[in-house]
Amino acid sequence: MSERDNLMHFRPEFDADVDVCGCVVSPLKTSMMVMDVSGCPSVPGTDEMEGLSAASGDSLSQDQKDMLERCLHALSHAKNDSQTLAALLLITRVCPASQLDRVTLRRVFEAVGLNLPARLLVTAVRGDTSSGLPAQELLSLGSALLAALSTDPDMAQHQQMLGTLPMLLGLLSDGPAWTPQKQRTPQTSQQKETGASPSKSNGDHSAQSSQPSPPEVAGEESGGQTSPSSAVVLNEALASDCYQVLEAVLVVSGGPERLLTRGAIPALCRAIGQSQTLSGQRGRPLLGLLLSQLGLQAWERHSAQLRAVLERLSREFCQAKEHQRLELCAELVQFLPPQEGLLERGALKRLAVELWAAVRPLVQSKLSTRQLGPVLALSACLLDLCGWDCVGPPRFCCLLVNRACVEVRMGLEEPPGTDMSLDLQHWLTACYRVMEAAMEQACSQGLDDNSVQPQTSLPGLSLQQSRQVLGILEEAFSAVIFYLKQVEQSRHGDPFVFATFRCLCAWLAEETSCLKEEVTSLLPFLIGYSRDHLQGGGDLRDLSSWMADMSMGPGSRKNKWTGEHALRYLLPALCHLTAEEGPRQVLLSLDLLSLLIGLLQRGWEGLQKQEVKAQRRDPALETACSALLNIAVTEPDKVRKDPSFSELQKLLDDALPLLLHKPRLLVLAANFCTLGLMLGRTKVTPSDLTDPGERRFFSAALRFLLGALGSAHGSPPGSVAAAWEEGWDEVGELWSLSLQALGACFRGRPGLMALVREQSWLANILSTLSIRGSLTDAPTLEALQEALCALAQMCPACRDEIREELRGGQASCLKDMKQLRRAVSQ
Repeated sequence: MSERDNLMHFRPEFDADVDVCGCVVSPLKTSMMVMDVSGCPSVPGTDEMEGLSAASGDSLSQDQKDMLERCLHALSHAKNDSQTLAALLLITRVCPASQLDRVTLRRVFEAVGLNLPARLLVTAVRGDTSSGLPAQELLSLGSALLAALSTDPDMAQHQQMLGTLPMLLGLLSDGPAWTPQKQRTPQTSQQKETGASPSKSNGDHSAQSSQPSPPEVAGEESGGQTSPSSAVVLNEALASDCYQVLEAVLVVSGGPERLLTRGAIPALCRAIGQSQTLSGQRGRPLLGLLLSQLGLQAWERHSAQLRAVLERLSREFCQAKEHQRLELCAELVQFLPPQEGLLERGALKRLAVELWAAVRPLVQSKLSTRQLGPVLALSACLLDLCGWDCVGPPRFCCLLVNRACVEVRMGLEEPPGTDMSLDLQHWLTACYRVMEAAMEQACSQGLDDNSVQPQTSLPGLSLQQSRQVLGILEEAFSAVIFYLKQVEQSRHGDPFVFATFRCLCAWLAEETSCLKEEVTSLLPFLIGYSRDHLQGGGDLRDLSSWMADMSMGPGSRKNKWTGEHALRYLLPALCHLTAEEGPRQVLLSLDLLSLLIGLLQRGWEGLQKQEVKAQRRDPALETACSALLNIAVTEPDKVRKDPSFSELQKLLDDALPLLLHKPRLLVLAANFCTLGLMLGRTKVTPSDLTDPGERRFFSAALRFLLGALGSAHGSPPGSVAAAWEEGWDEVGELWSLSLQALGACFRGRPGLMALVREQSWLANILSTLSIRGSLTDAPTLEALQEALCALAQMCPACRDEIREELRGGQASCLKDMKQLRRAVSQ
């Protein structure tokens, strides 16, 4: 007996006047979904033992309960597909959808399984006519069942459900005439997950055990237009069911990645490009959510298709009326590439120019916070992509920064205890990014002759406009400080607090003269917040997981998120603050040393675990060294008495010898060398090198400093060694400072003289200088002279060696060192 005959056999039990498709499909779509108050499908919980809902337990009569049990028994013991469908229909007639509790739904799901709807779809897309039903009815029935089953999270991530995704995506992108042969690439890995090949349905449960998988489908898309068959309009109910399944898969664990590997992005792009059924109402929002979750992964794999959708949406945005643009801002943000380089530079700039032209009137309008928030969020994303070049005239740049700062002041200067909505937090975070972008461009290297304020380099700004921008930023950051002072420790895991903290750190990294008293009073919070993140625990672990999911850095899928991020953001500010007396004393009282030294230790351990070719600079370690160097220079008594510095010296003793053989870490080696020598010069009484660690450090320091001059024949006169040339702008000043500290160490540690003689350090220096000629860099010459003078004063043999070299008449560099010549002539 055929499938259609089986269904007709049961029709008198239902309604002899109702069509088969009407009997089965329509009731299923309304009964198997749990509908929330907005009319959208909501996903039931996964706990089978939650019990019946109050509505289920109270509203059903005993006769209804008995009948429901008989129907469930018939469903679980059905011998073929027709009996399964009949039992399903009876359940929908006995118990309305709103009265089905989760336990009952799970029993229905387990009885029906995923084999039946999968086989219905396979039969339809292969054009198999043995079922006796048209393909459209099979598609409607299969998709309705899948949509109902997908409301259970366990079903939504079942391998058989995932195996049907390419077919559902094909229907959404190409319409009901889609066939597997339209895909161009080979079978992908998802078919291997489902196991068996498609088989024809015969109504027996023996056929269901084979677990048929869909025909060959592809996860990639060529980007071209589909065949003319795509003109066939997809039934709206069928399209709605397909989107229901995709939306259910999206929200389960790993759902975005599963949709990505099964070709969801190119299929949705194609559906949107051809204006397929519901593609605008549900396809575009679904694609936007996918991009929000996947970001870089999606753009790297499907940049051509996503660019087409972005250009389509951008045209719609630019051509829309003002009130429509306000509605489109939040959606457009989701479709922007996560970083520069994913689109051609010319295409990206053209797109940015067009979008800014449409955004400018919105920024200039009188809008409420709820209206302006999405506009500022879009502006922040455009700034991230293209900077200030495409924003517009200087007056508009000032206006944009001003509006962001005003929103921050209005949002943060509320009385303590005021609850802030999630939308407002999101919009204020966008304002922070506008402020950060302004700060990144605002402070130039020099100062104006008539002002102590730094100039700005925003495009075309006058000096007066620059001062206005800095004044507006100062007021906004005053509000940020006010807000952070109210934050309790229990809220250290709040993502919005972290965004506010990060924004303030960006400002403190650039601005060192404004709000000094306010910043100093906030230091206990800043250090305590950073320390809490390092220690982790509780809500902070939740924040770490959330930030790891949200962060998508250049060149990697997702940046590894650790508890160090808060301290790393604060480090540049600490460099400035440790150079000033008042803030430095507060920081020392807050045990800043343990934080910085602990960061260095963990960072060095991490570098040692990396392969040599994979080792990369860690700017945070270099910045931490700069802050410690400020303390070592300004607080010699602290260096001599605090045991933390002894711990730091041991780290430097072990690390510097190893760094000599890591050319990729030249800047870190220069920092370690300088810091260690600065610590070494604080010895009050002369001492020998009796400690093996100290001897190892100073031996490495001598070799490192000599390495900057290179071999006698390796570099032209007046230049540094070839290996140092690329990084000389960064390490040159450290090298000079190291030589000055080395001279002080010569005077305080007589044991160094023997090490210098043992390594022939002075002989190598003199030999290099005699061949290389004059050093054109005056600071380098002065630093070298200071070290040689100290050596000449402390070591008679060294003094004689220098004097002999001067008499030879070849070392023109030495002849330029007048102070050295006086020292050896005595």
